[in-house]
Amino acid sequence: MNTIEDGIQRIRERISRASIRSGRSEKDVRLIAVTKRVDVERIRIAFSCGIRDLGENYIQEARRKIDDFGEGPCWHMIGHLQTNKVKYVPGLFSYVHSVDRWEIVERLEKFGKPMKVLFELNLSGEQSKHGTQEDNLKRMLERIHTLQNIEPVGLMTMPPFTENAEDVRGIFSGLRQILERVNKEFSLSMTELSMGMSSDFEVAIEEGATMVRIGTAIFGERQ
Repeated sequence: MNTIEDGIQRIRERISRASIRSGRSEKDVRLIAVTKRVDVERIRIAFSCGIRDLGENYIQEARRKIDDFGEGPCWHMIGHLQTNKVKYVPGLFSYVHSVDRWEIVERLEKFGKPMKVLFELNLSGEQSKHGTQEDNLKRMLERIHTLQNIEPVGLMTMPPFTENAEDVRGIFSGLRQILERVNKEFSLSMTELSMGMSSDFEVAIEEGATMVRIGTAIFGERQ
């Protein structure tokens, strides 16, 4: 049976090879272990293997785990953020990957705590997925200078699941190009591209990913 330790080692090797192919160092790619429906004991095993970035999808589940785990990891909110749950985010997470509307930005700002945010774009056109479009992203970035506590650091996307990762390469390259455009247009220096999961992270890295969100390839299929 494959162990968590084995999974992490294999993922790191694949990250290293993909980074070399993209002309970058593996140190340029942050491995975020997605811990949705993973118990704290298994998360501790991943932490003991050097995993320091953990991604959660649901606030209520994350609150229990973060309280149980204590100090150490950097927690990332990677799931869709409901307006009525925003109040919990500043005390739990260092990064929010899933900002897709200005209302969320405003609510995070008012809590007065530093917060790094990534804007989620829906580049697949799937109605089942969250995320905004480039024109609305630009409308948000036009107002970003009015904030004191929120630091925009990058963009995130989630492509359709596919057996062939090459099928979604265009989505990854598209996100990178949008980042380049908005950085130039709004004189920003965002650097993070959160894209790529267990089935497609190598292609994402080749197209510039700086954060990959890996769950199944580390912890196995969820129950």
